[in-house]
Formats: sequence, structure tokens, C-alpha cells
Amino acid sequence: MPLHRGAEEREDSEPRPRLSVNPFYDAADPVGGMESAPPRHRLPDGPVPPATAYQLVHDELMLDGNSRLNLATFVTTWMEPQAGALMSECRDKNMIDKDEYPRTAELERRCVAMLAELWNAPDPATAVGCSTTGSSEACMLAGMALKRRWAKRAATRKEGDRYPGGARPNLVMGVNVQVCWEKFCNFWEVEARQVPMEGDRFHLDPQAAAELCDENTIGVVAVLGSTFDGSYEPVAEICAALDSLQERTGLDVPVHVDGASGAMVAPFLDEDLVWDFRLPRVASINTSGHKYGLVYPGVGWALWRSPAELPEELVFRVDYLGGDMATFALNFSRPGAQVVAQYYTFLRLGRDGYRAVQQTSRDVARGLAKRIEATGDFQLLTHGNELPVFAFTTAPGVRNFDVFDVSRRLRESGWLVPAYTFPENRQDLSVLRVVCRNGFSADLAALLTESLEQLLPELRRQSHPTRQDRAVATAFHH
Repeated sequence: MPLHRGAEEREDSEPRPRLSVNPFYDAADPVGGMESAPPRHRLPDGPVPPATAYQLVHDELMLDGNSRLNLATFVTTWMEPQAGALMSECRDKNMIDKDEYPRTAELERRCVAMLAELWNAPDPATAVGCSTTGSSEACMLAGMALKRRWAKRAATRKEGDRYPGGARPNLVMGVNVQVCWEKFCNFWEVEARQVPMEGDRFHLDPQAAAELCDENTIGVVAVLGSTFDGSYEPVAEICAALDSLQERTGLDVPVHVDGASGAMVAPFLDEDLVWDFRLPRVASINTSGHKYGLVYPGVGWALWRSPAELPEELVFRVDYLGGDMATFALNFSRPGAQVVAQYYTFLRLGRDGYRAVQQTSRDVARGLAKRIEATGDFQLLTHGNELPVFAFTTAPGVRNFDVFDVSRRLRESGWLVPAYTFPENRQDLSVLRVVCRNGFSADLAALLTESLEQLLPELRRQSHPTRQDRAVATAFHH
């Protein structure tokens, strides 16, 4: 039956009046409105007024979760209105067209220089880097550079050396790495050698990493801020283990630091922590500008210690202000808005501003973790002392409910708190994880605590965990 058809015949043959209110808003016919919904899986036969199209899409998106209450994502969900205005002004600028948009290209170059100085590059003026669509692309670029450098080293080996012809390159990492590294190994035909979790160690062990290295290892990935629990991997200890390996065997294995989140936290809150280009073995670093870089998605950054770490044959040259500018990216066309927003944020906050923002996020995380632990129903794995992120599981004596019950019930109140099981060797452990970002205030943390405390009495009365569809409860896919 057609929806809201006007002037249809009633059973008594009297005309039916056209409806004055219609859920399908049609500016061209505000009284009658649309007679039927437009198709969803094929192009409509004709156009609809812009106000109608807007309202239909707007209404459907109301069923999405509230991004500010999404404690699963690391991605920025709040920026100042001025940043939003700049992004709107630049959304039609193509980042690849550096000759047409030279000032946008200049802002990208300045951001690279700022990050090189922030991460203690030996000579920030000569460090090379680029913007990307996010950390995933940045990791792919870093992996490509590692593989190409390994191939060059392998090609110089003399016949009879340990390197066998046709051997497959490998990359060493913890099992906790983000899935983009598994994608890299798959796409670029590299063996992924992953160190499993063990006991209360939930990330890469330095000695175990060194033991997996051989003459075909293109590098070791160290994660500054694991997505599983928010902890930093010990980059300096990993480098020290590889230094010892080189002394014993002559193998020189570079390190890439996946600093998707931590590379924009540690420089401001953990200044004494040595994890960056101060370590000679660190060849490259990536970060997500759209995470703790405080920019809306999607922008990432990849930097190399010096031009020597980025093989020249991977770099393309474009005309720029009458000169030459190097580009190195997988994507071609993409908006310049996020790069402009990154520069705005660097300019707006400076070191002191970033320090204040990240410290506030860490304080919120620590305070919230303590309040959750104080309920007595949960046990903390991490406390928010590194990334403003913490993971927790049910206390040893809790048998009535599990973390998936908690995630599902919080979702009913609008909170998206992911529950998930740890990988190989610790699949017995399921946890909840909370990511505290800029915009997640102490007031919102108090509201989350209140929501949790309100549902706990009912969960405690359960006889056992409900074991409902965990895919619905989780809201997090590593």
C-alpha cells in the first residue's frame, strides 16, 4: 500500500484529505509530500529537492551512536569551531595538487618539520616525512621502506653468505599490533613473526623479539601505546636487545615505532622516556593526527630519521613553487582539510597546550579507572598511566556476569565500551577498554560511572553470564 497517498477514496466514497504532516519531507509539495520512499539500493529515477535528500539522510543517521560517547575509538570526536571552519574552507582542495595549492603544501611541510623536532630527529631540517590518510597508510609506507632497504642489503651479499636465494623477508612484532601490520605483511609478501602474549605481559618482549630476527628480518615494529590495554612497549629495551644481537651476529635490524597514539602523548607527558629518534636504531615513526594529534579523521604522519632511511626510488618528485618537492604516498587524491586542521592545532596549542590537553585526558582516565575498581566488581589490567586508556576485567570472584554483559548493558544507555578477548596465549582473558580523548570530560566520566553503578545490581542478581551475541556487545574489532 502506498505511504500517505493523498485524496484516496474512502469506503464511503468521500475524498481523503491530504496529510499536512508527512515523514517524507518534500519542499516542492509541502502539503502532500512524497508518496513513497526513494529506493535504497539503486539510483532513484529522478532528483529530489536538496532539503528532502538532506532530511532523509539526516533522519537515518540519527540511529548511529553518539560519537562523544564512543569509548571504543581512539579517533578525535571534538574540535574547536574555528578548526571546523578551516576544514570546511579547505575540503575542496586536493592535497596532491601541490602546485595549485602551494600554501596547503607548505603547511604540510611545516607539520613534518614540527614532528621531526618533537621526536628529536638528529637534524629536523633534513628529516623526511609526509602526511597520510591515517596510521594505516603510514605503516604501509614505513614497511615498504624497510623491505626495500632489506632487499638492497640482500643484493650486496656475496655468494656463500647466510642469505639464501629466494628467501622470504620477515617482520617481527607483538601479537598485539594493529591489523594494518598484518595487512602489510599479506599485501607485500612479508612473513609476520609475532611474539605471543605471556602471563601478565600483553605486548612485545625485547628478548623474544631479538630471538625471532635473522638475516631476512626487515625490521622490528615497536608499538607506543597498545590498542589492547593502552600500555607502551619498551622501545629502548627492544633497541638494546637488537644492539646485543648485532654485537653477537652482525645483524643490523632497524626499528619502526608505531606511535599511532603514543607519539602524540609521550613527548608532552613522558619527556624522560626515550623512545624516538634519540635511539639510533629507530629508523621511522608514524602517528595518527586524527587520534591524540587532536584532528578529525583522517590524517596520519610518517617520518624517517634522514633521507638515508627512505630509499630514493620510492620517492616521486613534483613541481612546487618553481622548485622540487618529494612525495611518497599510496593514495593520490585526498582532501587537504585535515592537514590544514593539523597545522591549526599545532599553532593553536603549542607544547604547553598539548601538554594540558593530554594531561587532562590522562587524569580523567586515572580517576575513572579508580572509581571502576572501587565498585569491587572489576580488576584493572592498566590504569591509564601511559595512554589515557585503561583495560579491566571482572574481579576473580564475579561469576554472575562477564565483560560482554557489561558492554551490552552500557550500550543500552548510549555508551559504547568495547569488550573483547585477548589473542593467542591469553584467550582466557576477556576485558573492557575505555579510551579517554579530548572532549571526554570529568563530567562525562562521572556519568559513565553512574550508568555502570545503576546496572550493577541487576547484573549481580543474574545466575550466570547471559552469553548473548558477542558481536553485538563488543563494538570493537582490533
